[in-house]
Amino acid sequence: MKSGFVAIVGRPNVGKSTFLNNFLASKVAIISDKPGTTRHFIHGVYHEEDYQIVFVDTPGIHKPKHQLGEVLNQTAYQSLKEADVVFFLVDASAKLGKGDQRIIDVLKQKNRPVILGLNKIDKIKKDEILLKIDEYQKLYDFAAIIPISGLKKENFDSFLQVVKQHLNDDIPYYPKEQVTNRSLEFMVGEIIREKVLFLTKEEVPHSITCLVENMRKTQNKTIIDALIIVDRTSLKKIILGRQGAMIKKIGTLAREEIEALLNDKVYLQLYVKVIKKWREKKDKLKELGYGGN
Repeated sequence: MKSGFVAIVGRPNVGKSTFLNNFLASKVAIISDKPGTTRHFIHGVYHEEDYQIVFVDTPGIHKPKHQLGEVLNQTAYQSLKEADVVFFLVDASAKLGKGDQRIIDVLKQKNRPVILGLNKIDKIKKDEILLKIDEYQKLYDFAAIIPISGLKKENFDSFLQVVKQHLNDDIPYYPKEQVTNRSLEFMVGEIIREKVLFLTKEEVPHSITCLVENMRKTQNKTIIDALIIVDRTSLKKIILGRQGAMIKKIGTLAREEIEALLNDKVYLQLYVKVIKKWREKKDKLKELGYGGN
């Protein structure tokens, strides 16, 4: 048995969560085009008979404009300390920017092998891929550079073979049936948050939080009471929508995905609460895995 930890780092919106979900063939991280959607350590566990790879999905590293941004960056940097190998994911269809260079500067200070993933190659031509490889090779001595498409699952096998070369542990960290370190309550809350972000677009900031207050199984369904926390009354009005239309849409989309997750019928009741100092809920947040945010 060979095992180890792989930290997935990169700027916001380069496709880290999409890659992880598709690589594991299981949704362990929510997806949104809003920077800062991922706010905490999420472990996604890949199993083979002789291998176990624990992926650590991290917040996108960016130039912080507020305290939450600084916390997100520190969360991502912390993952580098625990990793056996770092998977640095970039958007190959975008220009190399200051954000990418900032991450490379951080990686230079760490004594870890770094695999560069040129993501979204389905959006560019083959000759452009070669130019990208040459461009990044000049910046850092990567253990490997692998063009991939997290969306279309291209070159996942090549990535896997390289990672296996850097696994140094010989114990399993998780049981074979476990694909994430997060509880069902946490996953349900994240699904609801994803639907809020998807349906409200730019109107609601990524800093909203969704908590499962109660989840209980009955004979024929699972009953869930969930709380959507915002810090302004105006945001509450947006999420509720006119005559409750928006929150009904959020509930419908979330319920469909939660039923697939739980393999059970679900009765989902959503509430919206304004908590200007929402750290009043900090004990509950830490319990569910939101500690530090």
